[in-house]
Amino acid sequence: MTVIVSQPTLESRVDDHKQRDGCEELVLDGGFVVPATNPSGFEAPQNNFYGNSFRDYYAQTERQKTVEEFYRQQHINQTYDFVKNMREEYAKLDKAVMSIWECCELLNKVVDESDPDLDEPQIQHLLQSAEAIRKDYPDEDWLHLTALIHDLGKVLLLPEFGPLPQWAVVGDTFPLGCAFDESNVHHKYFKENPDSKNPAYATKNGIYQDGCGLENVMISWGHDDYMYLVAKENGTTLPYAGLFIVRFHSFYPLHKHGAYAQLMNEQDKESLKWLHVFNKYDLYSKSKVHVDVEEVKPYYQSLIKKYFPEKLRW
Repeated sequence: MTVIVSQPTLESRVDDHKQRDGCEELVLDGGFVVPATNPSGFEAPQNNFYGNSFRDYYAQTERQKTVEEFYRQQHINQTYDFVKNMREEYAKLDKAVMSIWECCELLNKVVDESDPDLDEPQIQHLLQSAEAIRKDYPDEDWLHLTALIHDLGKVLLLPEFGPLPQWAVVGDTFPLGCAFDESNVHHKYFKENPDSKNPAYATKNGIYQDGCGLENVMISWGHDDYMYLVAKENGTTLPYAGLFIVRFHSFYPLHKHGAYAQLMNEQDKESLKWLHVFNKYDLYSKSKVHVDVEEVKPYYQSLIKKYFPEKLRW
């Protein structure tokens, strides 16, 4: 099946608002409320669950020390050789056989220690993101499903999949085989990474060439790359832009700061436009207001049937 993906209009397309207590808001299927203060659509909230700015890794919160320690371990242990070994091991797809929805339910057991914004079960974040995108982009069903599955690789934290430590599953991702850009969160800890002492990796491009394409770049191992591998090897019919979002949605040095952009090819640059659209929903739809899972489940099961086989190897 061929899916034709048009270029995104980089503005929200919401025109359905409700009034409550003098404030405009969007009420999505399942009861998830997205506040909005103007008729142009989705407006990102200013603060996260803890009352701080989103992705503030230096705010003095109860989670800050946990998050910083996570990044210390990640930056020390994620090396080129480690990632190569992880890709080889998990390419076997011998950990489980289950459907996409079964994996969504498994994710209820997972809490991401690298996230400074929320400590809710992951399935709520998936549905919040997907429902917000569904409201603004009703015709892009592939994007709704991409939002639903983008974090499913976090099952790597569960015993039946390893388990792997948090630093090998979650958090921002970054390339290996070249210099660590200073835009990486808690960059100071990279000095303890063995790769920082390898002359071949010391330059801006390292072992890569300008325009080589992100497909050819070794990115730190985690849930992003794992879910991309699962989707691709199980024959998903999601468009390339959907797979790009799954694989690189945690690559914040690139899509927030523009670092490593010289490594992208033209296909990467086109897909990055959709990743920018996706990112505001991924980041800002984290909420304590829960989606009614049973109410929205039939819709997402229909999309799963459209784009995936009934059972997948994991």
